[in-house]
Amino acid sequence: MVEDSYLHKGLRKKLIKSLREKGIKNERVLEAIELIPRHIFLDNAFLEHAYQDKAFPIGEGQTISQPYTVAVQSDLLEIQPGMKVLEIGTGSGYQCSVLIALGAKVYTIEYHKPLHLKAQSLLSAMGMKPVMTYGDGSEGWLEHAPYDRIIATAGAPFVPQSLIDQLSVGGILIIPVGDKNTQKMLRIQKTGPTTIRQETFGDFRFVPLVGKEGWTPKLT
Repeated sequence: MVEDSYLHKGLRKKLIKSLREKGIKNERVLEAIELIPRHIFLDNAFLEHAYQDKAFPIGEGQTISQPYTVAVQSDLLEIQPGMKVLEIGTGSGYQCSVLIALGAKVYTIEYHKPLHLKAQSLLSAMGMKPVMTYGDGSEGWLEHAPYDRIIATAGAPFVPQSLIDQLSVGGILIIPVGDKNTQKMLRIQKTGPTTIRQETFGDFRFVPLVGKEGWTPKLT
């Protein structure tokens, strides 16, 4: 069983208050974040900080995104219940759980097998059932395409064409694009079979997207 005490729930209410103060207005997103016990996705060393609006390490050189970033990306996705969503970068599984709480049917892919296995175990313990795999998410997940929404939780050097190709017409891709230090959050809507509309939403900092259409990982 996942432990979620009154203390944890109280701390989440404080977190929601801080997210509102930072400009998050989407009540469905705020309700989803308040529902999800973020502390279970963190290593024990960070448990007492679980409801601070900060990113924390989760192993394999990756991080759990700060709640504000999760809220922004989730808001920009404009998810409606039943939508088919591809998540590039499962990480801890936290963003995935928020997407599920919003009613999405989530397909999620993680580059690092240890993180994939840990997230799979956690989400199962929570009674959540996304479709999960590990591999090169920079190329999307063609097997289950097309998707109503795609979200990338790592910073890309450019927008992978394969992700646009795997969107349904009318679908939305949210992806941070820039260098390895800072990225611009992009929202790309597929307006026709070969046309898109792109919007930019501020500066963020994500770990690099690795893979064929991301930052190529170093050979070991």
